[in-house]
Amino acid sequence: MSEVKSRARPAAILLTPASEARIAELMAKAPEGAIGVKLSTPRRGCSGLAYSVDYVTAANPMDERIETPGGTLFVDGGSVLYLIGSTMDWVEDDFTAGFVFNNPNAKGACGCGESFTV
Repeated sequence: MSEVKSRARPAAILLTPASEARIAELMAKAPEGAIGVKLSTPRRGCSGLAYSVDYVTAANPMDERIETPGGTLFVDGGSVLYLIGSTMDWVEDDFTAGFVFNNPNAKGACGCGESFTV
């Protein structure tokens, strides 16, 4: 009888080294009980969906789980379809700092960059 070999499924999104470092920073100062950070795409803004990153205290079995050197990134199960193939980066300059997403699924974005549509 032959054994069925399964290969690891690729992560829903790719993380840059800068975003992994930021997750590590967030987890280093996380509130008590936080087990990771969670990326979701709540309905918000003028284009419909926005990116949201928040601490999470309990794992949801429907969420995608991405282990990074500094902590776990959970991707909301209901948001995965909007995010597949995306790259999550952390960008800092003199005026702003934040996660930036290169999302091939986004068909448009609002003028301020707060929200996107698929």
